[in-house]
Amino acid sequence: MSVFYSGAGAARRELSVEPDLFKDSMRHLAGAVSVVTVGRGDDRTGFTATSVSSLAVDPASVIVSLNRDSSSWPVLQRHGTFCVNVLAHDQRHVAESFSGRGGRKGIDRYKDAEWLELSTGTLALAHALTVLDCELDDAIERHSHGILIGRVRAVTLRANAEPLLYWHGAYRHIAPQSRK
Repeated sequence: MSVFYSGAGAARRELSVEPDLFKDSMRHLAGAVSVVTVGRGDDRTGFTATSVSSLAVDPASVIVSLNRDSSSWPVLQRHGTFCVNVLAHDQRHVAESFSGRGGRKGIDRYKDAEWLELSTGTLALAHALTVLDCELDDAIERHSHGILIGRVRAVTLRANAEPLLYWHGAYRHIAPQSRK
């Protein structure tokens, strides 16, 4: 991992960052936990992600980072659609399944949850905090990852639920505020 700095009149220099230090630094970012589903029928899989962000409102679009060594990468390339399922605090088991816990792969990651087919043909998690049904607009390959730009085709929302978060290497949720 390298970082490049340049200033007015300064020569460009490379500074090395230790991978473990960078990982520890990124653990300080609290992130919403999403499960990104890809594929259709028996050719489907997905992954757990905290690297999801809005890109634009017009057109509605999001950015998702995906490791190109992931089993989801070739499935995404074949089908060209994906669904971002932002998890509610009561859906930790889905996050663990899609992270491969217990050795789950491919279609087996969909077990133990209720799924709905969306307009793009991708599956959405019933009762997710929010669901973004996306067509792949672009995939920019950088380093070990693909930066996916998804054009949002449909959105669903779940009222009265709290998000599942990931912070310092563990799943968390926001504790409800007490009423005074």
